Amino acid sequence: MASLSEEVLLVVKKVRQRKQDGTLYLMAERIAWGPEGKDRFTVSHLYADIRCQKISPDGKAKIQLQLVLHTGESTTFHFANESSALKDRDAAKDLLQQLLPKFKKKANKELEEKNRMLQEDPVLFQLYKDLVVSQVISAEEFWANRLGINNTDHSLSNNKQEVGISAAFLADIRPQTDGCNGLRYNLTADIIESIFRTYPAVKQKYGENVPHNLTEKEFWTRFFQSHYFHRDRISTGTQDIFSECAKQDEKGLKSMVVQGVKNPLVDLLSLEDKTSDEGYGVSMAPSTSNINKTVKENSNSAIIKRFNHHSAMVLAAGSRKGDTPSDQASETSSTDGNSRDSDFFQPPIKKVKLQEAIEYEDLQRENGLKTVALNLKKSDRYAHGPVPLQSQHYTTSQDIINSVNCIRHEMANYKPNLTQVVSSSTASSAIAALSPGGILMQTGAQQAINQMVPSEVQGELKHLYTAAGELLRHFWSCFPVNTPFLEDKVVKMRSNLERFQMTKLRPFQEKIQRQYLSTNLTGHLEEMLQTAYNKFHAWQTRRMLRKT
Repeated sequence: MASLSEEVLLVVKKVRQRKQDGTLYLMAERIAWGPEGKDRFTVSHLYADIRCQKISPDGKAKIQLQLVLHTGESTTFHFANESSALKDRDAAKDLLQQLLPKFKKKANKELEEKNRMLQEDPVLFQLYKDLVVSQVISAEEFWANRLGINNTDHSLSNNKQEVGISAAFLADIRPQTDGCNGLRYNLTADIIESIFRTYPAVKQKYGENVPHNLTEKEFWTRFFQSHYFHRDRISTGTQDIFSECAKQDEKGLKSMVVQGVKNPLVDLLSLEDKTSDEGYGVSMAPSTSNINKTVKENSNSAIIKRFNHHSAMVLAAGSRKGDTPSDQASETSSTDGNSRDSDFFQPPIKKVKLQEAIEYEDLQRENGLKTVALNLKKSDRYAHGPVPLQSQHYTTSQDIINSVNCIRHEMANYKPNLTQVVSSSTASSAIAALSPGGILMQTGAQQAINQMVPSEVQGELKHLYTAAGELLRHFWSCFPVNTPFLEDKVVKMRSNLERFQMTKLRPFQEKIQRQYLSTNLTGHLEEMLQTAYNKFHAWQTRRMLRKT
């Protein structure tokens, strides 16, 4: 079941999974389901592993909630409480809708960190291929205790980079037919967030009407049925709750036109359509064709106006959070033509724009010297310098000179007497020990064997040692086994060790035996594995005795 420190956000009873009754738990980091009468979860999914959720249509007999994982697998829950099945399903759906986007961003950050570690460390990448790709252990077990996730999330949250909005996010919403002459829109949390950031008026209407006036489904149904969503907005109905949003857009677009472009080098007023009519481009009196515009031209102008407004709102959404009131006030005062300071601020802005247009950083000379940043882990050592651990007497330079002169004098008067250094019996025993087959030459055969083994086999043996060390590290970290989680882990790691021995170590032993019959390169590996097996057998024996 859930650990003592795990927070339970929602509990829904009478939920079936594969025609078996049970209870659904939504916790802080995962969703789990347990059958009635048992104290363990049979279904458990982390929110980071869930790609999306789907619900059954309103007219369907069974009220269901389906979770689709990133691996393509899916889990379906059937809410079987007759009195509150729909309410329970909607409560679980709404809570998941709030939790999944948070863990989706967290999963992306963790995935980037894992890819970075595998790219920077070839040994870790080889270990990942030996253990995870070959299905000796799972990816979760491999990354356990390897990622400082809390530190990574904290550093990334401080330096959060705001992601921009795609200009085609509304076009990506492709409706699907439901078989009853209707359309169904599948909205994700990212699309809803993009709509709210691009159109603050829609977000305001959402806060005013949901949930006390309209449900969330009814709100988005009216949104996609309204003239505000569709291209043609010439006729705006008064019953439409989004009619005010369209009027606000018109005012916003007019204010943008009045405000103009802040770049003094761009003159949008000069961009006008001139047709080579009777005057061949020469300015003449306005023709009647331009005055009497057709309905089609009005429709086209409305579409162009909507495109321009949509593009302006997408660009403004990216910089809306970064702008401060002081910045907006300064920008408004600088662009006002009637302001006293407009003439004062205009030349510096134009100068900066000209410099950006004619100067390139790649062509500039690097006058400054490249310096290396000094990264000090302990700045106090750098500031104070080395400090002696205890007061002691230091040798002076005169003492060193006297010692050197003494050694020179002894070397000058040295007379070798090699015949009396070693006795004949000692010399013969030393020669026998250093001869092939002697006591001191037993490691010579091993050295010769190591030289006979090619580098490819040595590299493969190194990978086996690394993989075995990783598995044994997980195994020995389970002791002392004092929790149910550690009991499950130690049993699983024992099976992982056996799987490693069968799939990795045994084929390597057979390969060595075919090439080097008298060589035992895996003896130490087998000894380490056997020690782990003995420890597991002793723990299992004591566990069975305690139960009896």
